[in-house]
Parts: sequence; structure tokens; C-alpha cells
Amino acid sequence: MRLRNIAGSREVIAESQYTVKDPETKKGLWKEVFGNDRPIHIEIGMGKGRFLMDLAEQNPNINYVGIEKYSSVLLRAIQKQELRQLPNVKFIRMEAEDITEVFAPSEVDKIYLNFSDPWPKDRHAKRRLPSREFLARYDKILKPDGVVEFKTDNMDLFDFALEEVEPAGWNLDAVTYDLHNDEVMNEGNVMTEYEERFSSQGNPIYKYIVSRKGSNLWTIA
Repeated sequence: MRLRNIAGSREVIAESQYTVKDPETKKGLWKEVFGNDRPIHIEIGMGKGRFLMDLAEQNPNINYVGIEKYSSVLLRAIQKQELRQLPNVKFIRMEAEDITEVFAPSEVDKIYLNFSDPWPKDRHAKRRLPSREFLARYDKILKPDGVVEFKTDNMDLFDFALEEVEPAGWNLDAVTYDLHNDEVMNEGNVMTEYEERFSSQGNPIYKYIVSRKGSNLWTIA
């Protein structure tokens, strides 16, 4: 279970050079935040940030934004970033529901969802990050050829996510029910803390990649 209450965590976040304050004021201006026009990838629910920072280290020509709503968890990511000091990483403490207030249309190239909260009760389905409601939000901020990559060890959540793809108007580009034994989809895979823990316990990792229908009709100048 994630830590949610560490005294002083919000103050550290507010003072950190690695967190973006008032992120709604950066909508459409993320190139200025990073000081370049490189692609922007975001992870929603980044946890302690290992996945995001490992990707950023491997791909210095991509800018990464990590979104996390729990201050105490974000604090751990900040502590890691203070050691690694990756220039292409920024963090935001915010609710995922507000992403369309923070990113402009076509401002994001890729979205990662990793081991998201399953919200198991039916009445909370709209809160699940791979739900059709969230896919509609992603549709508003992704570039025409942008994709969403989702990983989980929760089969119920994964089955739900797959069922949402078609009614949301998206394409299922790739899917696996055993990522670490899928030679194609596991190539270059970067693990999260949760992924390493769950897979070491023998749990299969599920993954999909989805894109918007008709996205292949667009071209990027």
C-alpha cells in the first residue's frame, strides 16, 4: 500500500525545482518549461518514479512528466531525482481527472499507465485510468499518432480495460497476457517497482498499446 501521509511532504514538493507549480498555467507551454521542442511523454500515477526516470535516462531526447496525486509518494520521486538530476524530467502533484486543464490538444506524444488503482467497485469504474472516460481525456491531449501504453498485474482491471477500447473509439494495437515471456512486446521493457515485485512473485504482467481510430490517416509535418 502506498504511503500517503509524511509530515512536511507538501512543503518539500512546493519548494522543489523538479515540480511544476500551478501546472494549469503551463497548458500549451510545455516546450517552454523544458526549454526545447522535444516530444513529451507523461506517466499518470507514476508512484516513486523509477520507471519514468529510467526511461528519461535512456531517452535524453524525450521530455517526461510524471503525475502523482499522493504527496508522500511524490516526495520519494523527488528524492530520487535530486540524486539523478535528469534534465528531461518534471513532476506534477495533481488529480488525473484534470489533465486536460494542464496539457493542450496534441501536446503529448505518449501516455503511460502503470499498475493503476483498480477501483474494484462497479460504481467507481469511471475513475479507472483505462476507462472510456479517461480515454476521452487522453484523446484531447495526445498528438494524432499518439498512443497509450498500459501495464498491470490485475486481470480484472485488464479485462475491463480491453472491453473499454472499442466503445471508446480506439484501436487495440498490441496486447499480451504475459509480458515478460512475450519476446516482441518485452523488448526494451522498463520495469516499475511494482512490476519487479509482482513478477518476482510469479504474477504475469499484462500490457496493451492503444491508439485512436483513424490516427493512421493523420500526418505530422
